[in-house]
Amino acid sequence: MTETIPNYGKLPAKVDPTMLALMKGAFGKEGLPMPFTKEVFLIDTHVAGTSFRELDDVEPNLSNGDLLCFKRDPENEHDKLAIMIHDDKGNHLGFVPQAKNEILARLMDAGKLIFGKLENKEWCGNWLKLKIRVFMREI
Repeated sequence: MTETIPNYGKLPAKVDPTMLALMKGAFGKEGLPMPFTKEVFLIDTHVAGTSFRELDDVEPNLSNGDLLCFKRDPENEHDKLAIMIHDDKGNHLGFVPQAKNEILARLMDAGKLIFGKLENKEWCGNWLKLKIRVFMREI
């Protein structure tokens, strides 16, 4: 994925269609999964930092089971192991929590395809709580 703006502004990131296809496992004309791929469940977590994002317009379009794209952010001033989370339209939702990102970041740095799926969404005051499951796809 490439970002359209370096400062994580309101514009969505561009989602690489090839990466999206890899996450979905849809490689054939009929959307059949590529043979010999394996999806490995890694962790359950939440999306950190949603209270700092303006997600009022994004939330209605999020559904359980939606794919979430992960992008490493090694230039992040608060956390060199930061992993940004985008929806499939490129909207920046937040980050993998710092307490859970070290191994995931190292796997991504080693070239592994790490992504998430939305499990649940809930407004808690002005905080959008997004529960996710994190997976690695072996290709």
